[in-house]
Amino acid sequence: MARILVINGPNLGALGRREPEFYGPGTVDELMEGLRCSFPDTAIDHVRTDLEGEIVQAIQASEGGYDGVVLNAGGYTHTSVAIRDAVASVRVPVVEVHLTNLLAREEFRHRSLIAPVCAGCIMGFGHDGYRMAVDHLLHRVR
Repeated sequence: MARILVINGPNLGALGRREPEFYGPGTVDELMEGLRCSFPDTAIDHVRTDLEGEIVQAIQASEGGYDGVVLNAGGYTHTSVAIRDAVASVRVPVVEVHLTNLLAREEFRHRSLIAPVCAGCIMGFGHDGYRMAVDHLLHRVR
């Protein structure tokens, strides 16, 4: 059975309440439930934290235990060299995901420090972006 780790960073615990016009009405728990229902033959674990160091630790711990990582680093996408270096340090493929199209938002959101070291980046498709990321990672395993 394939194993995927989903890491959701800062403010994603507020999904469903925070700016639903950007992020949609669904909560992070609903997002994860839908993802697990879409891939019943895949073990999908979830880490949700606002703390940069915990994201780094989760990425580093994924090595050898997971077939892929789906990462929404939230605001750390644009600022965290530490998360970028963690992604670069593991052999497990990481797909960067964002609910919104960052390029259609404020200019400071246009640059991802993480994207250059990821297997790919999916943005602007809401919750479906996570499904697309898991689908890609599972195709890599096969």
